Amino acid sequence: MTALWPSCRLQYRPGPFTQLVPSMNPQTLELLVTRQMPFGKYQGRLIADLPGDYLGWFARKGFPKGELGSLLALMHEIDHNGLGELLAPLRRKHRHGL
Repeated sequence: MTALWPSCRLQYRPGPFTQLVPSMNPQTLELLVTRQMPFGKYQGRLIADLPGDYLGWFARKGFPKGELGSLLALMHEIDHNGLGELLAPLRRKHRHGL
């Protein structure tokens, strides 16, 4: 299987709608706090700052293909499992321009 996103390893997430979810490596997590949503109601907002109900909507309707879909799926997993604090050090790093 080819990677949708070369900078991360992919793993299967079992469930009724099995999908590819990128593993949580530092580079992938960093993209969540630097990449902006390119379209829709929350255009221009960092992916890490998207509301949980919006991420849940994508989970029900289907994530976009490619890197954006992988990032949204990962952010949904982080948000759904209450792991948002994992991103706090990265948010601080980028807020201060380090």
